[in-house]
Amino acid sequence: MVGSPKRREIGHGRLAKRGVLAVMPTIEEFPYTVRVVSEITESNGSSSMASVCGASLALMDAGVPVKTAVAGIAMGLVKEGDNFVVLSDILGDEDHLGDMDFKVAGSRDGISALQMDIKIEGITKEIMQVALNQAKGARLHILGVMEQAINAPRGDISEFAPRIHTIKINPDKIKDVIGKGGFCYPCPDRRDRYYHRDRR
Repeated sequence: MVGSPKRREIGHGRLAKRGVLAVMPTIEEFPYTVRVVSEITESNGSSSMASVCGASLALMDAGVPVKTAVAGIAMGLVKEGDNFVVLSDILGDEDHLGDMDFKVAGSRDGISALQMDIKIEGITKEIMQVALNQAKGARLHILGVMEQAINAPRGDISEFAPRIHTIKINPDKIKDVIGKGGFCYPCPDRRDRYYHRDRR
């Protein structure tokens, strides 16, 4: 990408993040910062839902203990009068010429993110039910294909990744680690006589 992120990249990134965030481990389970980058080289469909699928696979491959895999699908709509057809996995032309772009992300357990753009005044309860049911079937199909590649997070993070080791120190022994009061250490850098540690 050239230049700063634009409205489209920011909006689609936030939607993809919401889709994946629901299955992320807690800070106690995985005390690492996670950064996922999704490079979209061509967009003739839903780049945000492709990013959800790719992020889910990448996180599991990296050893992040996500609760389950997530996938996304973009649903479309063609409506004329009382007749309508709901489309699955719409292409760019179907998005441009159709009446709805309805993105649904989630796992086998349920939905984690939704976003709807419509060009008509509103949709009926029937259209919503059909779209959600059709999206569920498509999502489960995509998850089945993804599980053929990797069906669970790897047992551990890469041997090349930074590691965090946590130890608990008895509060009475903290002064043995940081010094009395936590300041005025002899400085390891000989150019400065002392360095100070702020305990706040």
